[in-house]
Amino acid sequence: MAAYKPVVVQACPRLGEKITQDTLYWRGYKGGGDPTDGTPVQIKEFGAVNKIDFSPVLPYNYAVTASSRIHIYGRYSQEPIKTFSRFKDAAYCATYRDDGRLLVAGSEDGSIRIFDAGGRAPLRQFDGHTKPVHLVGFLSDKYRVFSGGDDYSSSLWDIPSATEIVSYSEHTDYVRCGCASKLNADVFITGSYDHTVKMFDARTKSSVMTIEHGHPVESMLLFPSGGLLVSAGGRYVKVWDVLKGGQLLVSLKNHHKTVTCLCLNSSGQRLLSGSLDRHVKIYSTTSYKVVHSFNYATSILSLALSPEDETIVVGMTNGVLNVKHRKPEERNEKYQKKRQPAYRTYVKGRTYMPKQEDFCVSKPVKRVWRKYDKLLKSFQSSKALDAVLEPPIMLHTPEVTVAVMQELHRRGTLRSALAGRDEKQVNLLLTFVARRVIEPRFTPVLVTVADMITDIYQPVVGQSVIVDRQFLKLQEAIGKEIDYQEELLEVLGMMDTLFATFTKKKDTYLEDNKSNGFRDTIETS
Repeated sequence: MAAYKPVVVQACPRLGEKITQDTLYWRGYKGGGDPTDGTPVQIKEFGAVNKIDFSPVLPYNYAVTASSRIHIYGRYSQEPIKTFSRFKDAAYCATYRDDGRLLVAGSEDGSIRIFDAGGRAPLRQFDGHTKPVHLVGFLSDKYRVFSGGDDYSSSLWDIPSATEIVSYSEHTDYVRCGCASKLNADVFITGSYDHTVKMFDARTKSSVMTIEHGHPVESMLLFPSGGLLVSAGGRYVKVWDVLKGGQLLVSLKNHHKTVTCLCLNSSGQRLLSGSLDRHVKIYSTTSYKVVHSFNYATSILSLALSPEDETIVVGMTNGVLNVKHRKPEERNEKYQKKRQPAYRTYVKGRTYMPKQEDFCVSKPVKRVWRKYDKLLKSFQSSKALDAVLEPPIMLHTPEVTVAVMQELHRRGTLRSALAGRDEKQVNLLLTFVARRVIEPRFTPVLVTVADMITDIYQPVVGQSVIVDRQFLKLQEAIGKEIDYQEELLEVLGMMDTLFATFTKKKDTYLEDNKSNGFRDTIETS
């Protein structure tokens, strides 16, 4: 008697994710600061996190603005190391100065407060806006602050004298985002819900440039060179050339919902965008193509990357702060320098040749059979089919189910395995066939299975609502597939006609050229 041969499952090629250097790099962001820990840190805030900002100086603490508080966290701390809570209502947009010594924040009551990063009480308070202030930041000279509020105005403030220098009222809707130039201490840019981006120069009384984004502007940033501006609003991220008067360079539409935040990595070669669609997209700033993507639990409102690209922090609408850390390179080397056994340990005895007087003992290989193989070996056809109709196998590895059906059909026992089933089992069978019969790799086998099921259970049609519904779904699926095939044949016929026409034209053109050349030769002669 021949030994049993296991069922051969036909492997179909799958299109997997292309592994690039960017994929490996961004997958390196894990949780907790421990290189062996892969779980991101989750910190619960008191409200939606509207701003995250890293200190530009060591130890790179970051400020989180949520509800009526500003929490300062260390890179690896899960509890705030400092809290600023001198706000009557919501606080907005807490931002560090370039030297990391001062912190400025807006508020729901329209006031702007400046805090010492080492203290608790506000050092300065500016009152001039009549509505909530969502935008605040320092100019690059470190002695002036710019702001934008829901009263449609943008203002510039002097820190030493605590007075307003100039106010602009050119926007016609809420001013919600902005940034300052690192190269020119008098230039700052604001974005508004009136779909425009305006550039202001403190030395003039009006804006020096206006850019039409096309959607309410939620976030913006300037490249370190100061020549490129990125704005985000609606589903679009747009890149503008400031030196060419605000010329649009590229428009990116990779998100499915509103883009809420932007940030650059330390080298400026990667641009990150967060959206309400729960994704963070990472673009290359040379090709502006998506090189990687992060998926989060809920909608994203804020995003920040540490100055050394070691930590990425994301704030969400449900008040959760998600923190991921990248393994430092020196730690990677440390963990990789684990002592390995000597080379001779692996090759010991491999080259030994048995002598004539040696007696060789071969170790029997124990073969592990799968459940359906064991049942097929003992000729239990119905139970073997039941084993591959379990939901995990049907959903994740349908090729195994189809391979067993094909083996049963080869043996001539498929009809008996399909017969004698109750309503629940017939429903399961029909669900699988109706879902997978349209896949080309399964169609030849499942069409045969569908014919047998129809023949066997035709007498009981009308006795069960569930089974009748599944038969109707199978009929609908096959009907749609036939329609698609007919349409494809029509398209194929059209394409054949077009290709035949092109071929005739090409042949006629070549014949004309040959005859013209022959005439030219005769005339020349």
